[in-house]
Amino acid sequence: MIVSVGIDIIEVYRIRETISRTPRFVERVFTPAEREYCEAKGASAAQSYAARFAAKEAFLKALKTGWRGKITWHDIEVISGKDGVPTLKILGEAQKILENLGANQIHLSLSHTTEHAVAQVILERI
Repeated sequence: MIVSVGIDIIEVYRIRETISRTPRFVERVFTPAEREYCEAKGASAAQSYAARFAAKEAFLKALKTGWRGKITWHDIEVISGKDGVPTLKILGEAQKILENLGANQIHLSLSHTTEHAVAQVILERI
């Protein structure tokens, strides 16, 4: 049964400009593994960062909390799951809230172009 759905879209240039202006942004928002993955993309790193940013925002929308409480950016990590399919690893306060919702399965879809990145998260109870 679907518990909740969240979706987010962001313009890639916003992430690119933020990284350029505020280098600490990358460390504050993305885990070491996410940074390693994105930086390996070379010229398209901003697209990968934007997709991961959208995934974190979409997850929070599905969680129905936004950024309130003790949730941190690093509580939500985009990882490669089975067969390289992206999925979310949830820790800390976000994990507690997820458990309280009764969701035990997370579905993530990411897509990006040179201009936009979008992510959709579906929380399910199976």
